[in-house]
Amino acid sequence: MDIVETDRLILRNFRQGDAADLFAYLRQPRSNCFVSLRLADLDAAQAEVETRSRSDEHIAVCLRGVDRLIGDLFCVHEPPDTFSVGWNFNADFGGAGYATEAARALVEYLFTVKQARRLYAYVEEDNVASQRLCERLGMRREGLFREFVSFVTDDDGAPIFENTMQYAILRKEWTARR
Repeated sequence: MDIVETDRLILRNFRQGDAADLFAYLRQPRSNCFVSLRLADLDAAQAEVETRSRSDEHIAVCLRGVDRLIGDLFCVHEPPDTFSVGWNFNADFGGAGYATEAARALVEYLFTVKQARRLYAYVEEDNVASQRLCERLGMRREGLFREFVSFVTDDDGAPIFENTMQYAILRKEWTARR
């Protein structure tokens, strides 16, 4: 991915040195949808950084000036012109608007550089912060999938299914908002 800079952030590919900061928020993921990404230790974090560094689908979000990883974005291309997007941030940096700033930069990059026609995001029903972020990005709620997916199980090992919302925005909608 091309490096994208905002007033406070740098969006770039993952690289050597990001493991400790990635481990800081993936040792105990806040959202169930990231449970499968849980990292057991720093060695697992280093392996994950290596994997992510080879893909433009995973974008490191770093504080400008100190280049410290505070979260990540993802964008998965679905040919010919659609991307699935999402985000995961270290809670220690919450409430400062970093997720919004990073996601806005990603949306602009995908629409202007990658010429995306449509972006969409899946958000679990209980993840109000991500729902609000989608709305700040101008995305509209397209639907609610009842008991759509299971990320965790109950004490007996039975899957717990979660309701999932789909948000989306078209390039023409994004352009009209600008």
